[in-house]
Amino acid sequence: MRGRTDLAVEMKEDIQSDEPIKGVHVMTKNNGDTDIKEVRIVVEDEDGAMRLGKPIGTYITLESEHLREHDEGFHQPMMEVLCKHLKEFIGMKRKIMVAGLGNREVTPDALGPYVIDNLYVTRHLLKEGIISQSIEVSAIAPGVMAQTGMESSVILKALVKEIRPDLLIVIDALAARESDRLNKTIQLADTGITPGSGVGNHRNAINKESIGIPVLAIGVPTVIAVPTIVNDAMDVMVSALGKQATKNVLKKFNEEERYQLACEMVTPYLENMFVTPKDIDEAVKRISYTISEAINQATQA
Repeated sequence: MRGRTDLAVEMKEDIQSDEPIKGVHVMTKNNGDTDIKEVRIVVEDEDGAMRLGKPIGTYITLESEHLREHDEGFHQPMMEVLCKHLKEFIGMKRKIMVAGLGNREVTPDALGPYVIDNLYVTRHLLKEGIISQSIEVSAIAPGVMAQTGMESSVILKALVKEIRPDLLIVIDALAARESDRLNKTIQLADTGITPGSGVGNHRNAINKESIGIPVLAIGVPTVIAVPTIVNDAMDVMVSALGKQATKNVLKKFNEEERYQLACEMVTPYLENMFVTPKDIDEAVKRISYTISEAINQATQA
């Protein structure tokens, strides 16, 4: 393992094999018109779950360099692709609850609350007879434990019991292992989510088993661990120096050993530090709007 990650596609890349992984089905689609790469990973059984390190279920990753650019014209095609996959997960369900996880006061962690800000919620409109033809959408930004003293899973379980939605959609910021995936990747997973797992701050899982209804998780990687950056920098440094002896030494380390070496090269304080791109403010606002618009479109009757 080369570092912490919440992305199924990166955990797949950790498995050093050109052969198909038993219990894991992978499909890749490249759309030349929109420059959106789609990777669908289906973990079919317990054997596949053990090999990949992810629960049984479906994981869809959408990637495009344009997502991190200030290109308003790209908003529409990405929203449409995301909407298409959301409709697939929603199916015939008529009552949806959306939860924006994370801390609004910390920009890299504010993706979820920002999505909620732009949602078209309809539950109250349906109940008051203002509209009649729509999927019922309710929304909540439950904050984080440091703000509420409660696990997000506890808050959501109580709300689900009261409102009785057919599906819970949770949005959260993720951690990536590859810096190139920051702010350009969207992951959907029908297995729910364990908030904070990518940064080593595990909270209670939010999934069908804990909440009682199907949970669809939507996430965007916004942070990366410092040792991961150091690990990647080793290759750049060795290449720049052109020292064959150094290259030969590094080749003796496997990926896990290299990551451990990277951890030892930084101070204990930096070992547990995560960093984010300098334009994170605009990136989170832009991507959160794309996600909210996709949900709005997918929940229209």
